[in-house]
Amino acid sequence: MSSALNTPQAVKEALQEIPPDQQQPTFNAPWEAQAFALTLALHKKGLFSWHEWSETLGTEIKVAQAKGDPDLGGTYYHHWLSALECLIQKKGITDQSTLQHYQEAWHRAAHRTPHGEPIVLLAEDRA
Repeated sequence: MSSALNTPQAVKEALQEIPPDQQQPTFNAPWEAQAFALTLALHKKGLFSWHEWSETLGTEIKVAQAKGDPDLGGTYYHHWLSALECLIQKKGITDQSTLQHYQEAWHRAAHRTPHGEPIVLLAEDRA
């Protein structure tokens, strides 16, 4: 497996090298896949370099470990999402207040959504 996973293509090639009997589900929940896809899309649009991404993700993981995260794999995409939020704030795409607004809106929408149904943000959630 390649030791330098510094491009999306390198990541893809590395994943293909994993024997099928050793592969685990890549994503444990739909939001993880969405965060992954959003990161790749923003990188492809040139918002950040893959080097910036890997440094930011590494920093988020180290901060979480310093705070006691046991690093057993179950929190990886939480760190991924934190890194993405950090980068989009650093790049001026959004700010903490806007992120907080949408996190709260998402929680309200999730609360009113019946189990098994897709969560939808309504116009009043976005205001």
